[in-house]
Amino acid sequence: MAAPTPASADWWRQATVYQIYPRSFADANGDGVGDLPGITSRVDYLARLGVDAVWLSPFYPSALADGGYDVDDYRNVDPRLGTLDDFDAMVAALHAAGIRLIVDIVPNHSSNRHEWFQAALAAPKGSPERDRYVFRDGLGEDGELPPADWVSMFGGPAWTAVGDGQWYLHLFAPEQPDFNWHSEEVRADFLKTLRFWSDRGVDGFRVDVAHALAKDLPADLPSQAELEAMDKATGLHPLWDRDEVHQIYADWRRVFNEYDPPRIAVAEAWVNPPSRRARYASAEGLGQAFNFDLLEADFDADAFRGIITENLEQAALSGSSTTWVFSNHDVVRHATRYGLPPNGDEPRKYNRAWLLSHGTEPELDAERGLRRARAATLLMLALPGCAYLYQGEELGLGEVATIPDEARQDPTFFRSPGVDVGRDGCRVPLPWTVEGPSFGFGTGPAHLPQPDWFGKCSVEAESGDEASTLSLYREALGLRHELQADETLEWVDYPAKDVLHVRRSNGWEAVANFSAETLPLPEGVPLLSSGPFDAGELPGETTVWLRRE
Repeated sequence: MAAPTPASADWWRQATVYQIYPRSFADANGDGVGDLPGITSRVDYLARLGVDAVWLSPFYPSALADGGYDVDDYRNVDPRLGTLDDFDAMVAALHAAGIRLIVDIVPNHSSNRHEWFQAALAAPKGSPERDRYVFRDGLGEDGELPPADWVSMFGGPAWTAVGDGQWYLHLFAPEQPDFNWHSEEVRADFLKTLRFWSDRGVDGFRVDVAHALAKDLPADLPSQAELEAMDKATGLHPLWDRDEVHQIYADWRRVFNEYDPPRIAVAEAWVNPPSRRARYASAEGLGQAFNFDLLEADFDADAFRGIITENLEQAALSGSSTTWVFSNHDVVRHATRYGLPPNGDEPRKYNRAWLLSHGTEPELDAERGLRRARAATLLMLALPGCAYLYQGEELGLGEVATIPDEARQDPTFFRSPGVDVGRDGCRVPLPWTVEGPSFGFGTGPAHLPQPDWFGKCSVEAESGDEASTLSLYREALGLRHELQADETLEWVDYPAKDVLHVRRSNGWEAVANFSAETLPLPEGVPLLSSGPFDAGELPGETTVWLRRE
């Protein structure tokens, strides 16, 4: 087994974490699907980029009903992605390069192919096998109607019949039956899984849908309308963000603390108000929770300042460090989001209308989107806390909106026709070379089609270009290591309201101009800029790092 690289227990507090969606990172065997040996082959690239840790999206056996988040076996590797030996080799290579590993764990639901769910289907009502999941009797004379009219997160009913008058709950796809976390057997098995991967050298876990595990379903289930009208801020909602979920994570924390250094975890917890994230991020719980506020914000100085201030305050209250993220495997890439006009009440992260038009309406200003993305990222990397990057953003990749319907894979597309095309556009395999059948991703075509413009955004094309986004990320992450200070931040007054000026305790400063106007650059020695600039000037939609002499 691979031994963890030496590090202090708080290595994660201001780390840079790089998310890998394994099926779309690098394909070592040429079958069109990324794999663990492909990741191992690119460890030098990750080291050169300057990341502290990799977050690996699900790599477990799966039918891919939801991109791997439908797990057949929590303690194995999908044979299309490799073997446990390949996993161990990947961990060893990452640790040898000084890079930690965080793996996704999916505790709200398994796949419908999991041996436990297959046993539940074969067992009668009221059996211990069914008690591992959420089964309810249907309505009607013979249970032919669902227990409630609930709608799943992917569209369509949230209850599926099993043929004997009972129905099972799936908050997501029908292939993802929800676990019953009142079951001691479920709780014990996940502790076993945490130890299994921790013993193999895993340094931490990203917890999928962390706010949904604890459920309390009354005898008479509320309607969908009643569910939506319930206050989710009380900790008493039947499905989401119940206070008792933290009892589960207290048990997990005891397992994490068995290791030296303790394993860490970060919660994907979509909660409101944001202050409810603090318990997920506490030292008695998972230790850290995702802050998605910047991911959902427009490119706007006031919005950024409010989000930064609030989340640093929350982090101080919880004792954790905050997290910053602009893109991931579920949302439109931020280089594209920032090149589109605001889309009304819909969260900026989705841009459904633009995707449904195959990227034609409204018109995308890709150049401006990338300029803004570079500026936003350089500001974010100067903030105290943990920065999460998504594979390909360091290349300036935009969303791929031209995927043909017949090539799509995301279940949201198939369950919401004409409403949502899904998340495939941010999951298109990475371009490594200027040419080739999959731009160096593998020796043959990729499992999702890549656009022609990927070649000019490839690692090969950008590595030799000092002005490229890849060069910017490499230089920024290198300087971030050198300049990192304590987790405090000072706001510095600037005459223009569309400029944010921040200072760290060691004199490291970042000045971000959110306007399109060129403004004066404050005094200091320029260290790095998100775009070209002349001495004494701060161009529009540009961030500059400075150091006070």
